[in-house]
This record gives sequence, C-alpha cells and structure tokens, in this order.
Amino acid sequence: MIQFGWPWLWLLLPLPWLLRRLLPPVPLRGDAALRVPFLDDFSSATARPSGPVPVRWPLWLAAIAWCLLIAAATRPQWLGEAVELPVSGRDLMLAVDLSGSMEVQDFELQGQLVDRLIATKYVASQFIDRRVGDRIGLILFGQKAYLQTPLTFDRETVKQLLLESAIGLAGKETAIGDAIGLAVKRLRDHPVDSRVLILLTDGANTAGEVDPLKAAELAAEAQLKIYTIGIGADEMLVRSLFGTRRVNPSRDLDEKTLTAIAEQTGGRYFRARNLEELQQIYRLLDELEPIDEDEQFFRPTHALYPWPLAAALLLAVPPLWFHARGVGA
Repeated sequence: MIQFGWPWLWLLLPLPWLLRRLLPPVPLRGDAALRVPFLDDFSSATARPSGPVPVRWPLWLAAIAWCLLIAAATRPQWLGEAVELPVSGRDLMLAVDLSGSMEVQDFELQGQLVDRLIATKYVASQFIDRRVGDRIGLILFGQKAYLQTPLTFDRETVKQLLLESAIGLAGKETAIGDAIGLAVKRLRDHPVDSRVLILLTDGANTAGEVDPLKAAELAAEAQLKIYTIGIGADEMLVRSLFGTRRVNPSRDLDEKTLTAIAEQTGGRYFRARNLEELQQIYRLLDELEPIDEDEQFFRPTHALYPWPLAAALLLAVPPLWFHARGVGA
C-alpha cells in the first residue's frame, strides 16, 4: 500500500490558481522604447498582422508539473508486508581477554593446534549469530580495557570487529577489574532485567586501576549479571632440548576470583579446557539467557518521491522554454 509522510501538503495544490485569481494582473506596458517623429512614413511597414492563436499546452504542462511536484513533496512511500522480529531486549556485553597469554596454542580446531584467541573467535562468533534480537557490545581488554563496539543490533559489525582483534592489541597484561567497570558504566542506563556481561579470560588480574572483586560489587549494585569463563587446557606437551614434558598452561588462571565475581553478581563460572567445552558453555548461555520470542513487526518502506519529482522537472522544461521565447497564453 501507499502512504504519504506529509499529506497536508496536498492543500497547496490550488495555490497557483488562487494566486492568479486573487492577485491583480501585471500591467502590460505598450509604450515604445524609441519615439520616431516620422513614424507615419513607416506605417505600412509597422502594420501588425493578425495575432496567432494563443498556445495553451505549455500552461497545461506547467499545471501537471505542479501537481507532480506537490505529490513528491508529500513524501509518498510504499509499505511492504509486515515482517515479524524476535526481540529479547537483552543488553549483552562480551569482554574478551587479549593479553599475551592468549597466544598459547592449547586448543585444537579442525585438526590443527590454534591459540586461545582463535578458538574464542570461532565459538563466540557463532554465539553472536544466534543472538537475534539482542543488543550486543564488545569490550577488549589487556593492560587496559577498551570499548570496541557499543551496544547495537548490528551483530555482523560486532562479529567482524571481534574477528579483527589481535593479541597484545590492548597490552600484554590483564585488567579484569577495568573490563568489569567499563561494562558497568556502559550498561548502567539500560533496562535492569536485561544487563548481562560474559567475561572470558585465561589468567589473573595483573593490571588496571580497579580490583576485580570491588568491580563485582559495583556490578552487583547495578544489577549486572556476570558470567565468567576461564579458558585454557590443564596440560599440554612441550618439546625442548631435554625431551618432552607435560606442563600446565593454565597455572596462572585465577579460578577463585572468577568464581567469586560470578556468584556475587548472580551469574556462573565456567571452565573451558578445549574447544568442545567452550562450545557447550556458549550453548548453555543460550539456555540461561534465552531469546524471547516477543511479537514485534516491522514494515519495510521504500521512498517513491523521486519518480514524481523527476517527471515534474521534465514537464517543466517546455513551458520554461516557451516563456523564454515569449510564446504563451
């Protein structure tokens, strides 16, 4: 169907006719610009022939052009079929650790060893794709915490910026408290029941100005629910000149603090030792924070004003040309 954004502009349609009827006509000056004292000698040469029939069609073209111009000014729009949008209304912030320890290659992806950040990108991007209707934001933290993407419905942009992140981009150390504090600041003005932070790290708080437990207290006061994920394998084989030995690549992971942060804010702590566990965690997060199927509808609109506007401009050219040549009604 067609609707008009400014339908009241149709009232301007009779404006040229009203001006013609109400305003006095412009007087035609018939005085000669040059007086010739012996004009009678040229009487035969200055005799005016009978005038041609007035040309009326430029006036009709101008009238049609005016109607089309008014039609364009009313902002005609074509409304498409209603499209249902599932909107949960959650404000979901992802905080991803980019510290130097995330480069440890203790995850296996498609038969190859990859570092922890690549595994996180692989699983988190799928999680972002599933969160249809949520406002999603992205915080990247290392020695400092940075807001990479504010809350937005544009999941493709959030995913792309996550995939473009690199280890060490925010520094080599880990500022967990600053990341939580930044999330509290960004989510404070949003609806209370929808504030969620998913924080993923592989270490302990070694930098920043805010203590993680103090930041958790602020998050609890702001009713921000935090889910924490500790990432990293329990053991891996390391080859050296002295042979192969088993080491714990996650010995610096502060599970006690991450658990306390989650419990204090009403969330949960998860441990991801491999890619399969990380995928299961994000699926469980889908269950803990489900997407509500609220019925909201959107009708796509397409602007139609360029068509009558272009037609009006084309029809206005002949009357202007005739007026310039002195031909008219």
